[in-house]
Amino acid sequence: MLAGFPNPDVRPLALFPWRSAMTRSLLSSFLSWTGLLCALAPAAAQTTTPAATIPAATTPALAALTGVVGDPRPDAPALSPRGSYAVGVRTLSLLNPGQLDVLQTPKDGALPRADRRLTVEVWYPAPGARGSGTVNYADTLGSGPGDPKRPNTPFLIRGRATRAAPPLAEAQRPAGGFPLVIVSHGYPGSRFLMSYLCENLASKGYVVAAIDHTGSTHLDKAAFASTLLNRPLDDNFVLSELAQRSAAGSGSFLSGLVNPERTGLIGYSMGGYGALNAVGAGFADQVLGFVPAGALRSRQLGQFKVDPRIQAVVAFAPWGGDAAVRGIGVNTGAQFGFWDAAGLAAIRVPTLFVVGDKDDVSGFEGGVKALFENTVNAERYLLVYQNARHNSAPNPPPAESLSNFEDYMHYAEPAWDMTRLNDLNMHFVTAFLDLKLKGLTDRAQYLDVKVPVAQNGVFSRNPDGTLKPDDTSWPGFAPRTAMGIELYKLPPR
Repeated sequence: MLAGFPNPDVRPLALFPWRSAMTRSLLSSFLSWTGLLCALAPAAAQTTTPAATIPAATTPALAALTGVVGDPRPDAPALSPRGSYAVGVRTLSLLNPGQLDVLQTPKDGALPRADRRLTVEVWYPAPGARGSGTVNYADTLGSGPGDPKRPNTPFLIRGRATRAAPPLAEAQRPAGGFPLVIVSHGYPGSRFLMSYLCENLASKGYVVAAIDHTGSTHLDKAAFASTLLNRPLDDNFVLSELAQRSAAGSGSFLSGLVNPERTGLIGYSMGGYGALNAVGAGFADQVLGFVPAGALRSRQLGQFKVDPRIQAVVAFAPWGGDAAVRGIGVNTGAQFGFWDAAGLAAIRVPTLFVVGDKDDVSGFEGGVKALFENTVNAERYLLVYQNARHNSAPNPPPAESLSNFEDYMHYAEPAWDMTRLNDLNMHFVTAFLDLKLKGLTDRAQYLDVKVPVAQNGVFSRNPDGTLKPDDTSWPGFAPRTAMGIELYKLPPR
C-alpha cells in the first residue's frame, strides 16, 4: 500500500434509479476518402452481504424519484458504491496552441496549424458528507450539426456533486495529492458520457478530468481524421496542463490537490484507441494515409515518447482492431487493424480491457480480444460482458432519447440494464485503479478471480461465514449476483 492511501469507506447510498428495458442495437457508419469521414455511432465471486440494503416496500418509490446517474442498485458489487468523499466539479477551458488542423486542405503538402480549444470537466474530493450535493450536467443528443435523423436535443444529467465546491483541505489530502484520471469519450460523445464513473472515482479519492474532444462531440462532430490524430494528443496535453496547475503557487484550485505522477487513462471506443496509442501502441505503416499529409506518422513507434506519469489504462471497447476497421469496410493490411505486433508490444502500462462479447463496432474476436492477447509486454486484464454489444461504458439512456431509436441505442444495451453495467464498471475500475495508482494490494482479490466465468464459481461457506476450501466464487459479489461476466488476466512476457 502506498503511503497516504487508507482503504476508502465504500458503503453504499442504497439508491436504485429506474432504467428502461433495452431493445435492439444499431451500428450506422459511412466512409469517404476526404479525411476518412466515418460515423462510428452504434445506432454506440460473491460475498455474504449485498452492496446495498433497502426496504423492499420503499424500493419502487425511491427508484422512481431519484433519477440520479451513478446511484447503485441493491445488487451492486462491493466496490461500486460511492466513496467517503463529497465531490466538487468545475469546468476548465484549455488552449493548445499551434496544432495541426487536419480539417483544412493541405498547402504544398503541409497542413495548416491552428489553436485547439478543449473543454474539460474536473471532479475532485471536496468537504462534506458522502453523496452530498446535487448537480445537473447540460448535455446534448445527436451526431454532429445538421443531422436530420439525430437533431441536437439538449438534456440534463442529474448527479451527486457540488458545482465550484472548495477542494478538500490540505490536511485531509494524501501526501503528494490525489491520483489523476483522464477520461476520453467515444465518437461522437461528450465529457459527461461517463459522468457516473467520474463522480464515483472522485468520491474515492481521485481527481478526474473528462475531455470534450473538439470535433468529436455530439454537437460538433467533424471528419473522422481529426479524431484519429487528436485523441492521444489531447490526452497528453490535458495531463501536462493539469500538472502545471497542480504545482504549488499555481493559483489554481488544483494546486496541491492532484498528483500527476500517478495518472490513469480511461477511454471508451475512440477514447480507448487514443489511450492505447498514448501509452505506446504506435500505428502501423499501412494506416498513414487515413489522415492527410501523413500526420499520423508522429504517432508511430520511435516518433513519440510515452509519458511515464501514465501508470494505468482502462480501455472500454477500444476501436482500431482489425474487426473494427473491417466493420466500416476498410482493410488496412496491418495484422491488427491500426497496429502491427510491434506496435501493441510497445505497451508496457498495466491495462484493463472491457468489452462485450457481441461488440458490433470494435469487435470481440479479431477486435478487442486480439488487442488484449497481443499487448504482450504489459500486465493486462480482459473483462467480458456476455451478450453485450458496444455500449459497455456510457451512462444509461436519458429520457429524451426514448423518442429516437439511434440516440437511444447510442447509450443502451439490448440484453443489459445499463445501471447494472455502470455498477460493474465502478466496481472493477475502482479495484484496478486502486491497485495500480494507490497500491491498495487488497484490491487484487477482485481481479485475480479463481474461475474466469463468474457463474461457474462455487459459493461455499462455513456456518461462521468463512470460506471453505472449495469456494471459487468471485469476491465482492453477493450470492446469486455474479452472472454474465468473465475476467481474464495475462502477465507480461
